[in-house]
Amino acid sequence: MVDATLSVLERGTITTDVNNIIEGQTLGTADEPNPQTLMGDGPVYNLVIDHPEATILWDTGSHPEADSGHWPDDLYAAFEHTGLRPLEDDLADAGYTISDIDCVIQTHLHLDHAGGLQVFAGTETPIYVHKRELEFAYYSAKTDEGDDAYIAGDFDHDLNWRIVHDDREQHFTDLEFVHLPGHTPGLLGVKLELDGVGTVVLAGDQAYTRANYHGELPMGGALLWSKRHWLESLRTVQDLERRHDATVICGHDGDDLEVLADLP
Repeated sequence: MVDATLSVLERGTITTDVNNIIEGQTLGTADEPNPQTLMGDGPVYNLVIDHPEATILWDTGSHPEADSGHWPDDLYAAFEHTGLRPLEDDLADAGYTISDIDCVIQTHLHLDHAGGLQVFAGTETPIYVHKRELEFAYYSAKTDEGDDAYIAGDFDHDLNWRIVHDDREQHFTDLEFVHLPGHTPGLLGVKLELDGVGTVVLAGDQAYTRANYHGELPMGGALLWSKRHWLESLRTVQDLERRHDATVICGHDGDDLEVLADLP
């Protein structure tokens, strides 16, 4: 167990059709062919992991101008992000500056997770990302194929990429990267052994909410690169929870955000 602390950076709220979060949540019937759309809110957050070996930033959130042209209009309409602020401001509220950050763990490169990478452009700060994720992000942003949720302006910078190649890698004591493809090809989870807490698994967008994880309900098709890989990764996280009596934290769940904030 490592004597590390977690500081939560609350980065605003995304509002979207719940069908994006839970596949088939609202379905028409013969009696009700046009059911009312149900909208849901989910927090966007980053973490500062104050580890004895490094001050680590987990994800970088959305670009502060996501609502004013950085995101395509159709994507912003589908995933409205309110409460946008520069990463520097939210770090400052937690008592940190950009120069305090020794490295970044980028779970994936979707627009609501990679929009703060710009502040590390031209620096030597290592940015950990999985090989499959970096490849797919560039493929998507630079061609007409792939996934529309990648914006080149988020990650196409002079960054000190540190590529994660394997399914499991450890670069810091009691902090392990876990490859969890499904939502994207290169999603990275984190398994962290915390002194006084136990095992915490940051599942990220492997599970958008607890319903995806505990209810085993997949996200909507637009949020899944591969349902088969998602199910396999779900079993990986469940196995970690079972074997280590772990606390599993989902990517955009308000209750899980409270759990993180209450960790000693």
